[in-house]
Amino acid sequence: MNTPVIAIHGGAGTIARGSLTAEDEAKYHAALAEIVSAGQSVLNAGGSALEAVTEAVRLLEDCPLFNAGKGAVLTRAGKFELDAAVMDGATLAAGAVAGVTCLRNPILAARRVMEHTDHILLAGVGAENFAREQGLAIVEPDYFHTDARYEQWQRARGQAGVMLDHDASSLAFTEKTAQAEKAPIDPDTKFGTVGAVALDRFGNLAAATSTGGITNKQPGRVGDSPIIGAGCYASNSTAAISSTGTGEAFIRTVAAYDVAARMAYAGDSLETAATKVVMKILPAVGGRGGLIAVDAQGNVCLPFNTEGMYRGYGRGELAPVTEIYR
Repeated sequence: MNTPVIAIHGGAGTIARGSLTAEDEAKYHAALAEIVSAGQSVLNAGGSALEAVTEAVRLLEDCPLFNAGKGAVLTRAGKFELDAAVMDGATLAAGAVAGVTCLRNPILAARRVMEHTDHILLAGVGAENFAREQGLAIVEPDYFHTDARYEQWQRARGQAGVMLDHDASSLAFTEKTAQAEKAPIDPDTKFGTVGAVALDRFGNLAAATSTGGITNKQPGRVGDSPIIGAGCYASNSTAAISSTGTGEAFIRTVAAYDVAARMAYAGDSLETAATKVVMKILPAVGGRGGLIAVDAQGNVCLPFNTEGMYRGYGRGELAPVTEIYR
C-alpha cells in the first residue's frame, strides 16, 4: 500500500510580497490548507486519486479567491468562459470541457465526459447541454462574478492587453506603489488556473485542472487547461501533472506530457523533468507559470518560474503544507 499524497495549485504569476495584506495572505493559506485536507480525507478513507482530485478542484472552483468557477476572470466582452479537464492515470481515460458559461463546476462536467461519453473534449453549448442531461448544477452567469475580478478586468482593458489573474492583482498593488518604488508594470504576469494531482494508496495517479482563462481574453479563446497533455496529464507509469501559466506556451510545448515523456524515455526523475520543462523549455517560448506533479513513488514537485504560485500538498495523515512565494 502506498502512502497517499495530494498537491494543489491556485495559479501562478506576479504575486509580489506586499501585494497581499496579512489578512488576505492568511485567507489564501487557510483556503489552500482546507482544500488539501479535504483531498487527504478522500484518500485516507480509501478513495481513489481520481475522486480526490475531482473533489479538490470542485472546492477550488467554489472558492472565489481563485480563477475557476466562482471568481473566474472576464473575457474582452465582459463574459465568463470556463475550461476544465481530468485524467485517470490508471487507464489514461480523460475528459474535458471548454468555453462553458453556465456550469457551476466545470470539473464535474469534465468527469462526466470521461465516464459517460466516447469523447474527451466537449465545447460550448454542446458541453452545456450534455451537463444539463447529466443533472449537473446550472447557474446564471452572474454567479461567477466577484468585484475583485471585475476590477482586474477594468485594469486590463486600460492596459489594452490580457493578464493572468495574479498579475492583474499585482498590477493594482504596483500602481499604488509605483510612484514611491518606481516598480515596472508587467501586464502579462498573472496566470490563473487551479489544479490537483494525487497518488492513492493503490498506486493510482490522477490529475485535474480548471480555469476561467486569462483576464480580457478574446472570446472563444481556449488555453491549455482542457488540453490533455498541455494543462493536464496522468499516467501510472510516470506522473500526474497540472499546469498553470501562459496557456499558449504550455500548448506549444505539450508541457504536462513533456514532463512524463522525459521520465519515460530519458529516465529523468520527476524533479529533473519538471524543472527542465518549467525553467528551460517554457521560457524559451515565452512561457511563464508553473506546475504541480506527483510521481508513482509519491514524490512531489511544485516548480514555477514566476514570483509566486499558490500551492499546497498533504501526505497521509500529516498536516497540509501551503506556500505562496518562492
